[in-house]
Amino acid sequence: MKQEEISKLSAQDLQDQISNRTEQLQKMKLGHSVSPMENPLQIKHLRRSIARLKTELTKRQAEA
Repeated sequence: MKQEEISKLSAQDLQDQISNRTEQLQKMKLGHSVSPMENPLQIKHLRRSIARLKTELTKRQAEA
């Protein structure tokens, strides 16, 4: 998810996205430990996406 898309989301949408992607990350990590993924870089991209979402949410909370 790109920063432009993230900035357009509401605070509630950000929290929903964080929880959904965190859950998805846990499933990917578990699946990768059981049988190696074809493209393990997906985990890296998902982690960074979660970090972008959390950063935007923190920024908004600091402004409020």
